[in-house]
Amino acid sequence: MITDPELLKSLIQQGSLLPKEEMLEVQRKKGNLFFGIPKETSFQERRVALVPEAVSLLIANGHRVRIETKAGEGANFSDNDYSEAGAEICYDRKEIYACDIILKVAPPSEDEVDLMVGGQTFISALQIATQPKEILQKLMSKKITAIAWDYIRDEEGVFSIVRTLGEIAGTTSILVAGDLLSSFASGKGMMLGGVAGVQPTEVVIIGAGTVGEFATRAALGLGASVKVFDNSLSRLRRLQNDIGSRVYTSIIQPKVLAKAIRRADVVIGALRSPIGRTPCVVSEEMIESMKQGSVVVDVSIDQGGCFETSRVTNHIEPTFLKHGVVHYCVPNISSRVSRTASFALSNILSPMILEMGDKGGVVELIRSQMGFRNGVYIYKGILTNEVLGKVFGLKYKDINLILPGI
Repeated sequence: MITDPELLKSLIQQGSLLPKEEMLEVQRKKGNLFFGIPKETSFQERRVALVPEAVSLLIANGHRVRIETKAGEGANFSDNDYSEAGAEICYDRKEIYACDIILKVAPPSEDEVDLMVGGQTFISALQIATQPKEILQKLMSKKITAIAWDYIRDEEGVFSIVRTLGEIAGTTSILVAGDLLSSFASGKGMMLGGVAGVQPTEVVIIGAGTVGEFATRAALGLGASVKVFDNSLSRLRRLQNDIGSRVYTSIIQPKVLAKAIRRADVVIGALRSPIGRTPCVVSEEMIESMKQGSVVVDVSIDQGGCFETSRVTNHIEPTFLKHGVVHYCVPNISSRVSRTASFALSNILSPMILEMGDKGGVVELIRSQMGFRNGVYIYKGILTNEVLGKVFGLKYKDINLILPGI
């Protein structure tokens, strides 16, 4: 208690003893973000980063979306669909690349980087194996923050977009093989699967990752006899547990694999390599031993393929015949079902974008979400990806050392 009259008078005059309003923390203001979605120009890329339903959700949350005319055409979305969702339809590509955040499926081309005004955020796939050094340097010179959606992890540490597209590729590979076995596709006239009294189709799947798992599910669902090979015993065990069926599994041993391939009607190549080329585990001699009219689907062709006889094909001419065996080696297999793939991609990106707005922008989401930060390979012109730095001999920095407050 204050007893000194002079001190008490002084404090009253200063206002120290007067009641004051309570000081509460001011909540960070949500950011109104400005997105641009260009039309894909990569060869036979028909997917789109956001579907109209996702655009409508972003608009409802106060964001602005600008989309290039006919950007959704490949996935059967019209300009009218996007316009009704609240997007601005643009006929000049420069307007798209003037947006703050650019959403794209395929990596940027040199022309697209030239159109960027600088200081923006660019979200797309990375594809380290085909990434040109010149494009990286241009992105860095324009102070772009580049984020690879195929390197973004979810809260459980899973590459969610890669897994989802792997699920699509695995299921689609079996549907493609089934079509190629039919008579009207110059196949053996077989049905992929089995019916009572008829021997089921024999399917060999090489790789027990996400693609291999969903190819196995689809083949088993159709009634086929399935054998799965992989070099990882833990992946084979996980596949059996996830499927809930005692499907035939084996470590990749050349003699055992050769015997299975010789009897197979369909072989799916679904091996993946963390970096570099996929190991080639099926020799030309093994392909020669297969039954005439059998089908090979090489889902791993974007990493070089796991069949010695594989060579890259496309959606217009997807197959070729080698030693009497039909080869399907299209690298972008999910683009075959572009509408489904676009929905899958959009369903993962849109909640991420909403969170970005809630946090107050891209930088805040990078700072607060370690999984999202994992996808950043250029931050405001600074290369942060160690692999790209070592491959191209460029200086790089750990993003955790650049961002304050992590």
